[in-house]
Amino acid sequence: MEEKEVFREMEEKMKKAVEVVRHQFSNLRTNRPSPQILENVKVEYYGSLVPLKQLASISNPAPRLLVVQPWDVSTIDEIKKAIMRANLGFSPESDKKIIRITVPQLDAQRREEIVKVAHQIAEQGKAGVRAQRREANERIENLQREKKISEDDKFRDKERIQEITDRYIEQINELLKKKEEEIREI
Repeated sequence: MEEKEVFREMEEKMKKAVEVVRHQFSNLRTNRPSPQILENVKVEYYGSLVPLKQLASISNPAPRLLVVQPWDVSTIDEIKKAIMRANLGFSPESDKKIIRITVPQLDAQRREEIVKVAHQIAEQGKAGVRAQRREANERIENLQREKKISEDDKFRDKERIQEITDRYIEQINELLKKKEEEIREI
């Protein structure tokens, strides 16, 4: 195992941790609803649960409106039931061709609850990044113990590992800051 391999694997895993945070943030509700909120809603379709995004297009034509247009209009009732079961606080309405969801404005208390969830997601992401730092540091220690790198290299590598960790933690902090602003926006 080489130093380059340690850094490559660490960065790869840290990027994944940031992507997980970004994806989880996309599922959090804000006053500006995103079609992603509905993507993972599971719909009963011919005896199995299927993600809504596989059965319909989901769009956001107006600030507080989501439109679900099923590929097969016979699934409208099942899609409406699935949206209700998802417990997102939405009341879907349909005209037998499309489903309209008027997204109610969030009250201050609910926005703060969502901000707390965003902080938890960010903290989990940072914990993932720090776990990768710890693993990389251990691998560098082992390389030095096995005399594959010098003591000076070990200290230089550990500094570089910390710099990379700080960069990914900062990316998560930036994502959190933007998400918090979106959630608190009225």
